[in-house]
Amino acid sequence: MTGFFRKLGTAFVLSVLAGVAATAADFKPVLLYDIGGKFDKSFNEAAYVGAARFKEETGSDFRDFEPNSETQYEQALKRFARRKADLIIAVGVGYSVAVRNVASKYPDVKFTVIDAVIDLPNVQSITFKENEGSFLVGMIAAMKTESNTIGFLGGMDIPLIRRFEHGYRQGAEYIREDLTFIENYVGTTPTAWNDPIKAAEMARSQYARGADIIFSAAGPSGLGAIQAAKDSGKLAIGVDSNQNHVAPGYVLTSMLKRVDLAVYNAMKATSEGKWAAGHSVMGLAEGGVDYALDEHNSALISADMKARLDDARAKIISGEIVVGDVEGSNVGH
Repeated sequence: MTGFFRKLGTAFVLSVLAGVAATAADFKPVLLYDIGGKFDKSFNEAAYVGAARFKEETGSDFRDFEPNSETQYEQALKRFARRKADLIIAVGVGYSVAVRNVASKYPDVKFTVIDAVIDLPNVQSITFKENEGSFLVGMIAAMKTESNTIGFLGGMDIPLIRRFEHGYRQGAEYIREDLTFIENYVGTTPTAWNDPIKAAEMARSQYARGADIIFSAAGPSGLGAIQAAKDSGKLAIGVDSNQNHVAPGYVLTSMLKRVDLAVYNAMKATSEGKWAAGHSVMGLAEGGVDYALDEHNSALISADMKARLDDARAKIISGEIVVGDVEGSNVGH
């Protein structure tokens, strides 16, 4: 009898463990990208990388959707909400209204929205201190420029992208005050994120006017600026994902916005029953932003430059340096 019950107990434990494994395997979050495509080498791709990391580590797959226009946002949210998705992650400010509308109608579904703030009990909002990361790349531009003229190329002209520009200027002026700034924005509608041809034209114009370094915060459009840098023999600064590899030797650095980490953390927390609604902000202290240094640009960033950047990073985290923000920029791309 003892052996029988021992076997029965073992079978019970295995059954429970199998149930847990099945539950984990059944967990399938949803990732909804912004306009521009999953593999845009920028904002959306960073989100995909975070989801792919979660899948690799846990074995839990995820579903995703690439919209062609903003008109598809609410339709996609409703479709997955009706299917009782465990978590729906919407990437980008374009989803703000759609998430608010759909989340209010499906209170039992969890939503995470990146780059927007929505105050609902079933919505988790994640934003970034892009101005802090942009401060560091602004320092790099000021330390590296030979023409004393640097450029900024924004995508859609909204407060969030103004935050990138604001931090970039402050970082550059932290190093020196004799610089000339040139700025352009690709447009005022969502199509501005996906127009590399227009971005390239604007970048070439900035280079022709004397800029030798351009920081583009324009999503996939920014690839046009990087191409223009290569064609002109100048330097570009990438954004969101590490874009140093896109044109080695012509990409000075990239301002990393860890959308991948935000997506990974949201999925992991949900799978572990630790997901919580509310608003969180990811800056330098949280590892949410930084500049990229790797084998593709290490020859462009000297040891002295790195030391000054490390010092500034520490001072920003401690509060000794306060990077100013832009009014109304708590929602973004």
